[in-house]
Amino acid sequence: MKALSKPREGVTIYEVAKRAGVSIATVSRALRDSELVTPQTRERVRAAAAELNFTPSRLGRSLAEGRHAANGIVFPDLVGPYYAEVVLGYEQVAAELGRSVLIRATHGRADADAQVLEMAARVDGMVIMGRSVADDVVARIAATGLPLVLLSRDPVSDVDTVRPENDTTARELARHLVGHGYRRFAFLGDPAAAPDVAGRYAGLAAGLKEAGVRVPDPVPCAFELEAGRSAAAGLLACRPRPRVIVCANDELALGALTAAGEAGLRVPQDVAVTGWDDLMAARFAGLTTVRQPMRELGATAARRLHEQIEARPAKRTGRQETLPTELVLRTSCGTHTMG
Repeated sequence: MKALSKPREGVTIYEVAKRAGVSIATVSRALRDSELVTPQTRERVRAAAAELNFTPSRLGRSLAEGRHAANGIVFPDLVGPYYAEVVLGYEQVAAELGRSVLIRATHGRADADAQVLEMAARVDGMVIMGRSVADDVVARIAATGLPLVLLSRDPVSDVDTVRPENDTTARELARHLVGHGYRRFAFLGDPAAAPDVAGRYAGLAAGLKEAGVRVPDPVPCAFELEAGRSAAAGLLACRPRPRVIVCANDELALGALTAAGEAGLRVPQDVAVTGWDDLMAARFAGLTTVRQPMRELGATAARRLHEQIEARPAKRTGRQETLPTELVLRTSCGTHTMG
């Protein structure tokens, strides 16, 4: 009885191609039963692979197909738990799909556009989050045919977009607060800095207008705790001070809670505070907020990008997908149910 041969170490797709007398691209297609390869060639390639005990790797297939086996994701920033959660969701799905991830943040980079365009040449597909780069850069990348998904950003041309619901839930928050007697509002955060924040402010403004309540001008600041503490301290020193501070994210809201404590004010008896995201710290702080699926945002973007990569070449559809968010009422607004 003939003994089974053991797989040779280090057999490459190049050796199979040489044995079969074809290109490495043909080897890759033949081993995937592509109809672009004739049945006779498929059999010849399979025979060569069997003789060499060759097992195709994802890296080998990527090489044969002119791919990199890597996806890119571009963030406006990487500071804070929100971005960390999105990255975790994205990387988990990418790992399940056998793809590595290149990550780039554009905050503070004078050459952000050039850096993102350079990355686009080194990956099989890219996710761009928020206002990391301008619309014209997105359009330039899309024009190359690179699979592309926008995350938490307004649509650009026919590029697929994944976003959380902002406007509708912000209206719900406004109606809830007005319904419990609040009339003096402040909004902490810069709508011009992020599409998500623009949606939240627009929804709050619409809800207040419906109730005949004055819409506050936004108070721009960086989206982190210390900036929130400083900006909220300024608001709380005003007379009359706002009765409720609606914050663009939980980090700002946690800063506002800190500022209220430092001013000797009680929450919610003297000032109410709300956030957005539902970070773990928000739950311990009793913060009324809006829960958004941070990990699922990253995971969904990774899946949509993978679908495009596998379908290449494919016509862009401009599909827009909105993930639901949920108002979570806690003690910081004084009108809570536990959540």
